[in-house]
Amino acid sequence: MGALWAAGFTTAFGAHAVAASLGGASGDAVKSLLTLGALLALYDGAEVLLKPVFGAVADRVGARPVLLAGLVGFAGASAVYVIADRPAWLWVARLGQGAAASAFSPAASALVARLNPAARHGRAFGSYGLYKSLGYTLGPLLGGALVWLGGFRLLFLVMTVLALAVACWAWLAVPIVPPLPRKRQTVVDLARRITDPVFLRPTAALAGATAALSVGVGFLPVTGAAAGLGTVATGAAVSVLAATSAFVQPRAGRAVDAGRISTRQGIALGLLFAAAGLGFATAPGLAGVLLAAVCIGVGVGLITPLGFAALAASTEPARLGQTMGTAELGRELGDAGGPLLVAGIATATTLSLGYTGLAVLLAIGPLVAFGTGAVRRVQRGGRGRETTMEG
Repeated sequence: MGALWAAGFTTAFGAHAVAASLGGASGDAVKSLLTLGALLALYDGAEVLLKPVFGAVADRVGARPVLLAGLVGFAGASAVYVIADRPAWLWVARLGQGAAASAFSPAASALVARLNPAARHGRAFGSYGLYKSLGYTLGPLLGGALVWLGGFRLLFLVMTVLALAVACWAWLAVPIVPPLPRKRQTVVDLARRITDPVFLRPTAALAGATAALSVGVGFLPVTGAAAGLGTVATGAAVSVLAATSAFVQPRAGRAVDAGRISTRQGIALGLLFAAAGLGFATAPGLAGVLLAAVCIGVGVGLITPLGFAALAASTEPARLGQTMGTAELGRELGDAGGPLLVAGIATATTLSLGYTGLAVLLAIGPLVAFGTGAVRRVQRGGRGRETTMEG
């Protein structure tokens, strides 16, 4: 499983190492905020469009070939900039990296599910999420250091070597998992599957967790700066968020596997923690920022492994790639939608109200779930009483 953890680290590191360094880029690479935004959108945009496609391909030809091809493609796209070393080729490299990550990310998730029994899915996805969190945490730090030492060329060289090394490791260590026979699926069947609450609930929770994570990483430093905190303090708060998420994920996975918590309970609790964190972000000073970081980190750490475990449990093995790819699409939409929502509300009102708006949306999920469960219990109880009276 180590090669799959490394693949998760690679996609997270690749996304954040470059993205965090672009804002400080000098020269012709980034000339305006519009250019910066477009470069940041290339990677995520490719993932939004292609992850469901490559997930379906993984179901058809096998997840292992798609994993290996994606890693090699990521190395090739990174090498393009290493060879060219010209700002214009940064666009090509980022687009290629995003497309390649769209292949090996859902393939790795599908393999995590296929190579582990259902009783260990929580632990498996918890460990996978841990290494992705490490990639998100170390990406900006190592990426910034590499750009400082040798520019983007050195950073892309490191990503080339990393992807090739992980591809070789996966080729040697990941067993061949042949595709399973599948029933013919029409467009109507696909639409019915992805609109089923069994799929929508964990996917929506994953999108919400990613939205909270993106808002925390992007806006907590703004809140800290407005409160007079320095860059060290605000940077530490973001690191606390990522570290808390990395700490919680494997433990949440083990808890659900052991039956100490259900996936539904854990996801609902995670959404409430994330909502509480956004609420704490409205409080002034360092305490509010740190409490926000910890609570959002706990929420993300609970939802991520349990959400993927729930999806794996409710999906036939022959369609795991398609399910994971579509769920990843939901996460990407949350990644983009959360900051846009908060920024839109903040522009019209204040940043505190922006945090509050997203917090309310996240808190609605558990309230609706608990309310629906209570109604169903009442209905079942009513039917039971009717049966007894008729008897």
